[in-house]
Amino acid sequence: MESELNVLGGALEECGTDPLTGFFRDGCCSTGPEDIGSHTVCAVVTTEFLAHQKSVGNDLTTPRPELSFPGLQPGDRWCVVAVRWLQAYHAGAPAPVVLASTHARALDTIPLSVLRAHAVDVPADPSSLG
Repeated sequence: MESELNVLGGALEECGTDPLTGFFRDGCCSTGPEDIGSHTVCAVVTTEFLAHQKSVGNDLTTPRPELSFPGLQPGDRWCVVAVRWLQAYHAGAPAPVVLASTHARALDTIPLSVLRAHAVDVPADPSSLG
């Protein structure tokens, strides 16, 4: 199994447990071959981000119990699909990102400079932010 590193090269930290997030519903933005969508960006969802996602057919506010999905509210931390986050970024509605909890695979889709520009956390070693 691929090591679970964050975009800063450190150990992947927990994204959120209330609600319980992650493709594997383990609180982390862990990923693997079965995660086709790459749920790797730990975002703090905002009203604007949620509205944008709903407008493009990705309703993140309506609960879907059959998928263990509680529905999100502004302020929730959630592992979002990298291409969906990038789509919101291009539309001017990106959600803030928790870098220490964003999986390194997100870098396959989103440049680190873009993620850093929307970071809401400070890593243990701030000099890593350049």
